[in-house]
Amino acid sequence: MGIYLRPTSMQQAVAALADRRLAVLAGGTDFYPARVGGALDEDVLDVTAIAELRGVRDLGTHWRIGAATTWTGLIEADLPPLFDGLKLAAREIGGIQIQNAGTIGGNLCNASPAADGVPALLALDAWLELADVHGLRVLNLVEFIRGNRRTALASNQIVTAICVPRPRHRAVSHFFKLGARRYLVISIAMASGVLEIAAGRIAAARIAVGACSEVACRLPMVEAALIGTGVMDDLPAHLDAAQLAPLAPIDDVRASAAYRRDAALEVLRRLLGDLGQRARMS
Repeated sequence: MGIYLRPTSMQQAVAALADRRLAVLAGGTDFYPARVGGALDEDVLDVTAIAELRGVRDLGTHWRIGAATTWTGLIEADLPPLFDGLKLAAREIGGIQIQNAGTIGGNLCNASPAADGVPALLALDAWLELADVHGLRVLNLVEFIRGNRRTALASNQIVTAICVPRPRHRAVSHFFKLGARRYLVISIAMASGVLEIAAGRIAAARIAVGACSEVACRLPMVEAALIGTGVMDDLPAHLDAAQLAPLAPIDDVRASAAYRRDAALEVLRRLLGDLGQRARMS
């Protein structure tokens, strides 16, 4: 390994990044497996000692999730039903050991099409804080991941937090994933959704699908079809294959594009059925 730095403050971290190119290391659950069999000769910036990068805080208008918060830390956080979908996604990320070490910011920066956290955070309308020596920049998650495992993060920046706005109405959320088996598997298709409920009807809807295109994306036609619908209605009945037009399913070793297209529709049907049940019970 080349240079190894482990700062204890953000000031030290961004100063180091301004000085040289460094690989930012948090949980390392993707970093190390990607380098099996090769020499670790990169210069590394380990951010795990920076306390301000961990934890979840309610700031009134929004929640702030430190980028180095682990999936276990998120699962154990005292959060409202709005976050149920994200917590369900967290439980699908590897095994307990991965959840204990892997971080939310790392999941986003890895920018995998099958990253379980991304659809749930898209449905939460999340934005990111990016820091460098000049201060903080705010960027919507939908603008951050650019496809082909690329992000908008500059080499001198660190993701410091993921922020989730407080909804205007009572909200429920859910996450549904299809894989070759129940756990410890990369997604074939997955979906997450948030419904805001007012006077027994859906006042706002955010629905996102992952692992079915190069970048996880929201489905505005599905969302529009749900707004104004009563929570006692059959929500899956409002779903139509044409509403999945924004998806561009990928072919890989786990599934063909054609299978993913069909699977996404079924995953969404199940997601909406579960969301409707949660809306009626809440």
